[in-house]
Amino acid sequence: MAGDDCCSAKGDEIAALGAHADVRRVLILVLAINVVMFFAEFGAGLVAQSTALMADSIDMLGDALVYGLSLYALNRSLRWRAGAALVKAGVIAAFGVWVFVEVVRKVAGDVTPTAETMGLFGVIALVANLVCLALLYRHRNRDVNLSSTFECSRNDVIANTGVIVAAGGVHLFSAGWPDILVGGVIALLFFRSAIKVLLQAWPQFRAARPQAISLD
Repeated sequence: MAGDDCCSAKGDEIAALGAHADVRRVLILVLAINVVMFFAEFGAGLVAQSTALMADSIDMLGDALVYGLSLYALNRSLRWRAGAALVKAGVIAAFGVWVFVEVVRKVAGDVTPTAETMGLFGVIALVANLVCLALLYRHRNRDVNLSSTFECSRNDVIANTGVIVAAGGVHLFSAGWPDILVGGVIALLFFRSAIKVLLQAWPQFRAARPQAISLD
């Protein structure tokens, strides 16, 4: 019986490690996509003088940090993973503040961004985030950490679509206000996501015991 119990426990451990490795591969791939897109989009935003495009690129950087925290917390206890989700909520809120500051700065000036560059990189970012969303979809309900990363990727798709719409508005009206408007909306999405993740993670952080658990 002891041998049977040992084999059973070993099988459970292998199954748990397999699940961890599966999630880890997905997060590493999504992390790499977001890092590459941050540099591409931020550079394009600087060239195009687009608030929405730069805000979307900062969102990519935030997601890269988010996935890094998820990788760090993945094999730890539920309390650790809930704590990482709380950190992610703070990162999302901080980027929301940054975008609002950028919006105020652009309102004070009179800058019309380059619509063509906005549209092109908005489409590229949308494709990249749709790939990330597809990779994360089947893992979204496994725990609070992975749920929050899915939330981030879903918001990214909405933000990318907003950048494309803003590019069309800038081209149509030859004005910068559509770019500023979309930048503000992206900031609101940041705050909404931060509040949702915070409300979900905080009770788990307070209630969870400090031992490691497997992903189901």
